[in-house]
Amino acid sequence: MTKRHPVRTENLRRALAQEAARVMAEHGISDFLFAKRKAAERFGVTDNAVLPKNVEVEEALAEYQRLFGGDSHVETLYAQRQVALEAMKRLKEFEPRLVGPVLTGTATEHSQVQIHLFADRAESVAIKLMDEGIPHEVTERRVKMNAERILAYPGVSFEIDDQPIEATVFPTDGIRQAPVSPVDGKPMKRANVNELEALLKS
Repeated sequence: MTKRHPVRTENLRRALAQEAARVMAEHGISDFLFAKRKAAERFGVTDNAVLPKNVEVEEALAEYQRLFGGDSHVETLYAQRQVALEAMKRLKEFEPRLVGPVLTGTATEHSQVQIHLFADRAESVAIKLMDEGIPHEVTERRVKMNAERILAYPGVSFEIDDQPIEATVFPTDGIRQAPVSPVDGKPMKRANVNELEALLKS
């Protein structure tokens, strides 16, 4: 027996992905599930099996930014990456890595810069920020390491040039294993200072 209405289902998934992407871009929402639920609500969809995958929403978000973001998106992303580079240089002793939407290029104007740092003691990051005269707040981040393991790591949130930055502090050996991406479940892409500088020049 053939599937019922596969084309209609596929079109609905695409429409839901596009609506979720619009919600993320316009309202600064970074939670994929929340954005998908808002999209489903708007379309009157109650069957979770029809919801698009996160990777489909990310593709739709990239497409949305190409179509509607224009120069503004390019300029915002460049500025966010410049701030990320400055933060990473100030915290260079902690082997900083840029992760998340600012690295992948799907950041919106509301996105935080997300950085991974590596230190034996999380307090050393806070002390460094104090030395640099950067006000900060100590936080905790729950990080998905694989399908079964979610671990809590200390972090710090601060701002440079009014751009919010969220840094998660891993043990020094955490540099060898990246957490999984909320988008595709694969190890997160991480960029060091040199890779980010190359990205800014490209």
